[in-house]
Amino acid sequence: MEILAVDIGTGTQDILVFNTDLDPENSYKLVVPSPTMIFHRQVRRATRLRKPVLLTGVLMGGGPLTWAVEAHIAAGLAVYATPSAARTFDDDLEAVQREMGVTLVGEDEAQTLPGDVMHLELADLDLDLIAAAFGHLGYSLAPDLIAVAVFDHGDAPVGYSDRQFRFDYLDQRIRESGRLSAFAYRADEIPNTMTRLQAVAGAARRLGMPMMVMDTAPAAILGATLDVAVAERAQVLVANIGNFHTLVFRLGPTGIEGVFEHHTGEVTRDRLDDLVAALAAGTLTHEDVFDDRGHGAAVLASEPMRLRDDSWNLAVTGPRRSLIRDSRHRAYYAVPYGDMMMAGCFGMLRALPDVYPDYAQPVLDCLARPGGRPPWEVV
Repeated sequence: MEILAVDIGTGTQDILVFNTDLDPENSYKLVVPSPTMIFHRQVRRATRLRKPVLLTGVLMGGGPLTWAVEAHIAAGLAVYATPSAARTFDDDLEAVQREMGVTLVGEDEAQTLPGDVMHLELADLDLDLIAAAFGHLGYSLAPDLIAVAVFDHGDAPVGYSDRQFRFDYLDQRIRESGRLSAFAYRADEIPNTMTRLQAVAGAARRLGMPMMVMDTAPAAILGATLDVAVAERAQVLVANIGNFHTLVFRLGPTGIEGVFEHHTGEVTRDRLDDLVAALAAGTLTHEDVFDDRGHGAAVLASEPMRLRDDSWNLAVTGPRRSLIRDSRHRAYYAVPYGDMMMAGCFGMLRALPDVYPDYAQPVLDCLARPGGRPPWEVV
């Protein structure tokens, strides 16, 4: 069985081809620029060439793309976008026009724009590009299922804080399930409010192929728990320090015991240490994080977590994990199957059996197997 797992972040997209006949360590992998970084560079090129830009396609991750579009408009150049593409910047399309200066156009109108317009078709997931990359390396992708992770703030109602809406979603899923796999869905079971996940799932509908989608941060946390040293702990703190967001879970025998989510750019190592300590003690409040420009916090277990004096207390993954260097919590850098950058992909694989039970046995057997066939025996 072959599963294509794609973890789409702000800086990179991390791609894993998982074959259940192989050791996980022998999986083929790519760590390449994220879609938003690819489009960021293309818009910057249009700015240098003094060309107007047309954005079509679907809602995707913003960040660097948004900054490039803002800079393009500030340079006195036009940016046109169809409504579905414009929601990349904000679900409130009036705000996209009024505050950013993007000109909304219909699909038909987009076809009539001048020929010098640089046309970019937005999407988080470009399966043709991924297949072509592997094809150039002599490997033909033939996945039985695709798993994709993206970060989704959700479609907050007008006047509702995006940060609060995102955390309300996290809190609800945790209280309903207590499992990290609660953030994974079949493509046809995604909540209507999770518009970025919905946009990614459109690829599955076009291909007629099974697809699972998942939130990036819980996927990375779940992947980190597959590190042998982390898996041995009955109770553990695990942090994913991403380029945009930092999310820390307190995990125990009954599942998720607490969580907080903040913006990486808003925290220092000392501030992160304080938040982690409060999460372990069970004293962290939602306001401690939300009023600090983060998303929020929830503590589900009132009993303090005993922090060890003889070993590490905090497992860490994520591309900005160096932020926790010299932490007073003695951090351990988790490396599931020897590769920190694939934590999200392996986390999706671990969540997959809960979402697609028919795939459970071969996936779980492979993740737990001490030795598989060498790659040259698997054709």
